[in-house]
Amino acid sequence: MPKTALLSLKGEKIKDIKLNDNVWGITPNDQVVYEHINLFMANKRQGTHAVKNRSEVSGGGRKPWRQKGTGNARQGSIRAPHFVGGGVVFGPSANRNYTKKMNKKERRLALKSALTYKAGDKAVIVVEKFDAETNKTKDMIKVLETLKATDKTLIVVTELTDNLILSTRNLNNVKLVLANEVNTYDVLCCEKLIITQDAVKYIEEVLK
Repeated sequence: MPKTALLSLKGEKIKDIKLNDNVWGITPNDQVVYEHINLFMANKRQGTHAVKNRSEVSGGGRKPWRQKGTGNARQGSIRAPHFVGGGVVFGPSANRNYTKKMNKKERRLALKSALTYKAGDKAVIVVEKFDAETNKTKDMIKVLETLKATDKTLIVVTELTDNLILSTRNLNNVKLVLANEVNTYDVLCCEKLIITQDAVKYIEEVLK
């Protein structure tokens, strides 16, 4: 069972705690991780991109010139695809749905694999609690510097406070989420994972 230090917000070690092997110490499944990230990115797509075909482009209600006698090829409408300003052939449609699905067991396996990778890289920082005394961004920066989490950081808590939200929202390298919102993509994208002791217990209870 992997161990890690439980820290205070001042960076002081309180004690060692044990992490559940079934969550933080499994054999990672790279294929499931890949499929879940692919699903996550696909489900974020709005699918609102579209072009107009020849029936949707305005104009072109009459023949551009008579059928015979001009020397030109016969044409029925200037909105045909080969005319400038005409309709687009086989373009994207707004009706396309990019949503993908995945079994619950696979989702959990992907998240456990991501957490295992972070634990193996010593990138998990467990704190007793993560509170913000003020709503100032500079105070939050000092806390993160103390915890040596100045790179891209994911903060996982069980309860959001106004000070915590306000002090982190202007930091581009910090994402704040609840324990029930943690996903594989966010875990793998961060350099450091700061998680409270209560959030660890919640995630282990859900994923064990």
